[in-house]
Amino acid sequence: MRNKPAYAVDAVDHALQLATLLRQEGRLRVTDAAAALGVSRSTAHRLLVTLVYRDFAVQDRDRSYLPGPLLVPASPADPAVLPGAPSVVRLRQVARPHLNQVVAETGESCNVQVLAGQQAHVVAYVEGPGWLRVGDRFTREWDAWLTSGGRILLSQLGDDELAERLPSWPAARVERLQRELEVCRRRGYAVNDQLTEDGVTALAVLVRAPQGMPLAAIALALPTPRFDRDLVPAWVGALSAASAQITRDLGGAHAAYDALGASPRG
Repeated sequence: MRNKPAYAVDAVDHALQLATLLRQEGRLRVTDAAAALGVSRSTAHRLLVTLVYRDFAVQDRDRSYLPGPLLVPASPADPAVLPGAPSVVRLRQVARPHLNQVVAETGESCNVQVLAGQQAHVVAYVEGPGWLRVGDRFTREWDAWLTSGGRILLSQLGDDELAERLPSWPAARVERLQRELEVCRRRGYAVNDQLTEDGVTALAVLVRAPQGMPLAAIALALPTPRFDRDLVPAWVGALSAASAQITRDLGGAHAAYDALGASPRG
């Protein structure tokens, strides 16, 4: 687990999160940045101006901000970059109240992940109230085949597309992962038992876009000592209900759609 340092500098933390968001999403408005970080528009503006000064961002003609020379945009080669899919910003806005509901029901942290190339990116996160926590996951990135969200997303891909998401592995390792992903696909959820971090276990289900395509994963993350197999059906039920509500709410926002990328609920 990786908890926030006792003497963390919030301004630095916020600036680094914004730099990560720019690299992941490619474009940010001041209002989007403020909403993502939970800060005022004036604070978000000062942070973005500073990133521009240090070449981590550039300002476009429409006053939005793009990754600067020191940042490389995340790969667009993922299911989210499809015509008609909602933007990451819209997905985050719609998902947040449902993450709050899952946290209220389970007492554990909840996040939304999307695929970007070989990685799973956390694009929305709500911390649970427990005294032992898993640490802030917003803007975190991991190899997709390790995370619960990444695994449930990868389980929706055909063999050829899956191969494009993996390093140059020996055939036996690829086949083993394919078998594991098939289990995830059949049962409708994936588990990450300390694959990304010691002491953290997570499970995830898929979120589909209103058009039916894979969009994202919604995941529950908790300290491994609190993971109880007997509670998995209840946890999957809470995540599945939230997934369906996210899909429903996105369906009422077609005018706000642009282009994103990620995976479904199963």
